Amino acid sequence: MRHSSVVARRLAAAAMQLAILASPFAARDAAAVTHRVGPGHPLAAPSDVPWESLAAGDSVLIAWRATPYRDKWVINRVGTESAPIVVRGVADPGTGALPVIDGANAVTRPQLNFWSEGRGVIKIGGSNTPPDGMPAWIVVENLEIRGGHTPNTFTGRAGLTAYTANAAAIFVEKGSHVTIRGCKLTGCGNGLFAAAETSDLLVEGNWIEGNGNVGSIYEHNNYTEALGATFQFNRFGPLLVGAGGNNLKDRSAGTVVRYNWIEGGNRQLDLVESDYAELIDDPRYRNTFVYGNVLIERDGDGNSQVIHYGGDNGQAAKYRKGTLWFHHNTLVSRRAGNTTLVRLSTDDESADVRDNVLYVTATGNRLALVDQDGVLLATRNWMKTGWVASHGGGPVSVTNAGQVTGSAPGFVDEPGEDFMLAAASLCLDQAVALDAACQPAHAPTLAYVKHQAGAPRFLTGVAADLGAFERMGTVGVAPASPPRAWLRVTPNPGRGDFAIDLAGASLETGGTPRDTGPLCIYDARGRIVARLAATGAGRWRWSPAAGLPAGVYRASVDGVRGEIVRSR
Repeated sequence: MRHSSVVARRLAAAAMQLAILASPFAARDAAAVTHRVGPGHPLAAPSDVPWESLAAGDSVLIAWRATPYRDKWVINRVGTESAPIVVRGVADPGTGALPVIDGANAVTRPQLNFWSEGRGVIKIGGSNTPPDGMPAWIVVENLEIRGGHTPNTFTGRAGLTAYTANAAAIFVEKGSHVTIRGCKLTGCGNGLFAAAETSDLLVEGNWIEGNGNVGSIYEHNNYTEALGATFQFNRFGPLLVGAGGNNLKDRSAGTVVRYNWIEGGNRQLDLVESDYAELIDDPRYRNTFVYGNVLIERDGDGNSQVIHYGGDNGQAAKYRKGTLWFHHNTLVSRRAGNTTLVRLSTDDESADVRDNVLYVTATGNRLALVDQDGVLLATRNWMKTGWVASHGGGPVSVTNAGQVTGSAPGFVDEPGEDFMLAAASLCLDQAVALDAACQPAHAPTLAYVKHQAGAPRFLTGVAADLGAFERMGTVGVAPASPPRAWLRVTPNPGRGDFAIDLAGASLETGGTPRDTGPLCIYDARGRIVARLAATGAGRWRWSPAAGLPAGVYRASVDGVRGEIVRSR
């Protein structure tokens, strides 16, 4: 019954979405409206925004102010890929502080009428006004959202109303192509909650911490169940003190968790089953990819298992029954007792664990790879000498395909949480090739940057390094023994135009630069900010667009890479 109703609602919503896109309102793509909110702007508060009539290409810019906005609203309109509906916070130019949306004592715009108001501060999908449909191409970014927590109340369509225990900072009841970016989600029952009628969910560059309910295991920093969910460049911090939930709990098909910092929680990752046949029957449901993350287990965290993969509702037929692909992560466990990397729910679940740094600070045989069930293949991970297959005793299905062991992995600054590898680390150039299932879409091409950012991960040795980071040379300085080809940037650092040339040992002896494809320039989050055609063989010129901040940018062309430092 639940599956039939979900499918029926999806089909009806899709039909309505097509009707909306075919209507005269679709022409508003070319006449997008920007609604400016805050001090000195036409609209004083988010409740003054006509949320009920937003159209493709419209944007809502909410300026920082010294006091929080106490407003809550629903987004249930349709954007397009080229003209999304964007709700963006504009940070304080002096401090970088984000505008705060506080759900405590918040009010809902009277023109809106939507159900489940108590489930979130900002809600996506599910309303009477605007007319219900399937919201699409929605972006919410650069807001601090808090206060969706018991016993807080708000004033909505039913008057004074209390939040539910599972209220979220952002509650996605349904939506297609939903992006949550650059936000801080804190002080709520759940940080982010996305229900099963969500698809193509992208969660990137957020800071999600301090959520949950004291004494409860049912609320989390993140709870998602979507048809396609990618988490990248987020900082998942500890939950509310005393809360028993997990950090990132996910029931999606097509789950990708990459390049995040995930610290604390009952488990850092709880990757379990969906209740919906539409997700279970999707081929992506059987493969979950986790790579390039920093996972920190604190002493005293509720469960000694870092990851749970499979299911938790007792209906084993719905469990993931596939493979957890876990590679190029850096785990640091500060537990005084035992740490177990992964619990696999049944023997039908498996894990491919390779090219990771798995470090426990406790002495003795404190690291185990698996709890009891399932099948695990361990290949070329760094682990402390004395690791064991399981702490549970009895036979387990763990294949040891060769590891790197020692007393410490050789971080640059372990107390300072700089988990880059030092020059003498045994983890350098030790990685083996990934399984074909991970290539090329899930090879680690990027790396997490503290905090909430990312950068390209450039291979600098004969093989990749173990863990989430690749050791790099000094920014702006060519290596003592340059690779066959590299990008020379002048001036570097610089402010205005940059000249970029293909250089290398063969070229220094009279070689001729070869013809190349376009050169791409990436920002700190790994997003392309420029794509340049060559001005000559092996030559480009970059004039940064107005508004691009100072910082380190990466350039890449045909596998050749370099770094550009843009000064203030």
